Amino acid sequence: MENLGFLFAAYTIIFVAIFLYVLFIWRRQAALEAEVRAMAARLQALTEAADASRSAAARSGSSG
Repeated sequence: MENLGFLFAAYTIIFVAIFLYVLFIWRRQAALEAEVRAMAARLQALTEAADASRSAAARSGSSG
């Protein structure tokens, strides 16, 4: 029982380390999700622009 303070300190350090690790992973996950959403929006815009370009080329090609 005389080393109960050391045991408490060790568990406190471990729980704080786990909490900080989970917090770090949570923030990194949120940043990655935002990056994936931005990339998906960019891909959507490029796809729509390519489709519009193809349809405009097809219209101009068929009228000539």
